[in-house]
Amino acid sequence: MGLYFEDFPVGRVAISRGRTVTEADIVAFAGLSGDFIELHTNEEFARQSPFGRRIAHGALIFSISTGLMTQMGEINDTVLAFYGVDRLRFTAPVFIGDTIHVTKRVAASEPKGTGRGVVTFETSVLNQRDEPVLVYTDKLLLKCKPG
Repeated sequence: MGLYFEDFPVGRVAISRGRTVTEADIVAFAGLSGDFIELHTNEEFARQSPFGRRIAHGALIFSISTGLMTQMGEINDTVLAFYGVDRLRFTAPVFIGDTIHVTKRVAASEPKGTGRGVVTFETSVLNQRDEPVLVYTDKLLLKCKPG
């Protein structure tokens, strides 16, 4: 069983496992999203960019971060809804071959009626050098403990 609303005190920190971003991820995401911007899909074009090579889509990195969170297994059967995201900032590029992981710190919690509550997280996606590449605040609506 996953963790309940009450199991997320302010200040609690959780860290995901790592995941390496591959060219296949970028190609699949471009096809799924329809975002074929050349900075992501054209190596020759990207070499002329300030980054000097292709970078992963920001939305792909955000999507991977939500997947890494669910792979932690803490909320899979207690989450009721993804309640929202605020202050999403892409702070550094992610390149093919970079390995990212997620750090989630509980910033706030608020009961929301009977049997549920909202937990607010300060989330950072970090690369293999522990440099933040994406930061955001997200909220989850979770079940409260029974009884």
